[in-house]
Amino acid sequence: MKINEPLEITGYHDSVFSPSMNITKPKWLLCFDFDGTFIDPNHSTEVAPDLMNSLEELRSRGAVFAINTGRSLIEAMEGMNRCRLRGIPDYLIAWEREIYQPNQFGRWIDYGNWNKRCRKDHLKLFKRNRKFLDRIKHLVEEQSKAKWVASSDEPAAIIATSDQEMDQLCDLIQKEIIDSSPKNISYERNSIYLRFAHSNYNKGTAAASLGEMIGVPHTNTFVIGDNHNDLTMLDKKIASMIACPANSVQSVKNKVQQQGGYIASQNSGLGVAEAIRHFFN
Repeated sequence: MKINEPLEITGYHDSVFSPSMNITKPKWLLCFDFDGTFIDPNHSTEVAPDLMNSLEELRSRGAVFAINTGRSLIEAMEGMNRCRLRGIPDYLIAWEREIYQPNQFGRWIDYGNWNKRCRKDHLKLFKRNRKFLDRIKHLVEEQSKAKWVASSDEPAAIIATSDQEMDQLCDLIQKEIIDSSPKNISYERNSIYLRFAHSNYNKGTAAASLGEMIGVPHTNTFVIGDNHNDLTMLDKKIASMIACPANSVQSVKNKVQQQGGYIASQNSGLGVAEAIRHFFN
């Protein structure tokens, strides 16, 4: 199935609320990382009831919410199905950059023209920087045990054997970027996983663009995440309300603290519910 084909939403359980298509002008945008934040995949595949109750209450007050994940669209759908999410998000940001909305027929479709521009710019990016990426591939395979991944959906990515190895690879990649100055090359890291991407497209720019498209300013935007690839959206320029759960990596906690955000005392979904109460009660 092509990545830009509409996808049916299937298998959602105990639907208590549906996408807020009847909200003509949302009051708030709530943007959540998925793995490690919205859910804790290591201990439970279900969304914390406390979090679901908080979302239902905020939706009744005019909020919309988005899942902002590094998963592909299909993987995100599978994850939401497995965690028995009651209802579905109003918006979904997949691949850390592509924005989708479910239509009235229950199918995920591109939202606005953002995805079209994003895909076009990424095609140009990987074509223009082929030599640079080939060099990175050579260095990764020569100096580490990490796996280089390349496919039509994932043109350039790395899977390390440990967080420590990925730390070392990020240092290596950053040095190569500084030395070679490839145009618009960036990367997004989540634990032992890393993908190369266009520097104009990430969780932060996608969240900001979604807010602009639905008419919600950053002053009414809430974002929360736990890992390295969430750093771009955990920024006061993107959202005035930023937070992270207790299980976040240290770099995320540091950034949230530096900007006067909220670091929850609980992990994952319970920490998200705690952060929502902090900002909205």
